[in-house]
Amino acid sequence: MIQTAAFYSLSALVLASALAVVLHRNTVHSSLFLGLSLAGVAGLFALLGADFLFAAQIMVYVSGIAVLVMFAVMLLGRKSDLHLRQVNALWGYALAVCAISAAGLLKVARGFAAAAPAAAPVPSTAAVGRLFLGRYLLPFELVSLLLIAALLGAVFFSHSEPAEGPR
Repeated sequence: MIQTAAFYSLSALVLASALAVVLHRNTVHSSLFLGLSLAGVAGLFALLGADFLFAAQIMVYVSGIAVLVMFAVMLLGRKSDLHLRQVNALWGYALAVCAISAAGLLKVARGFAAAAPAAAPVPSTAAVGRLFLGRYLLPFELVSLLLIAALLGAVFFSHSEPAEGPR
């Protein structure tokens, strides 16, 4: 009973804050609602027993992406850019697509709920750690080297040389 109430509460929080991201006129408030929506998704992962996804959602999205968006808005946005309307004239079509998608997702979810018995959540962090440090160690390290090379390339290409002029 408590898990059902927590699920519906977190789902309502995620949906309301995601809707506020789109409908709010102030970009700063929209980015704060984005962080709240991502934190609600992390709560849903915790409720489902997906502890690795919960931790990744908090570390990567809530503390990384949402804060990055907030800094970008605060540092780069002009005062006139912070109060733009984020809904255009095609909102009716978008609403229709969302309604059709929601109906399809509900149909699929009901099929899964009827077919699969409810099982107790099993922690997954240890299993993922064993895979990363065992079977997938080489691809994991190669991806880290690739990310470091991409970071160095971004720093190299974004660096501008100072213009040489008469002294």
